[in-house]
Amino acid sequence: MDFPQDADGDSLRLAVDAGSDMTRPMVIDFTISAPNESAARIIANLVESQGSDPSISDDGRGGTWSIFCSMSMLATYDGVVEKRMQLNQLVAPHGGHCDGWVTFGNGGTAD
Repeated sequence: MDFPQDADGDSLRLAVDAGSDMTRPMVIDFTISAPNESAARIIANLVESQGSDPSISDDGRGGTWSIFCSMSMLATYDGVVEKRMQLNQLVAPHGGHCDGWVTFGNGGTAD
């Protein structure tokens, strides 16, 4: 598959190289950074209302917090870029931003 030469394209190439079937949905974990615990909890509620399964984590240094948003979707370049933009629009009013995403793919699963 031919993906752009950027971080999203690199991640998609890794999923393909790991044996993922790009025609089937896979769980993708988007990471959102929040400035504090209060904002992280608000953001987690927002993304949950949008169909994500969020979890919150402190960076351990008293700084930012991370919200991991798991969702099942087709891993297309346009799809992940669009989802990142949607998340950024949703969380920006609370000081959050989407840092990126990761997936373990769907290679070896029998959905």
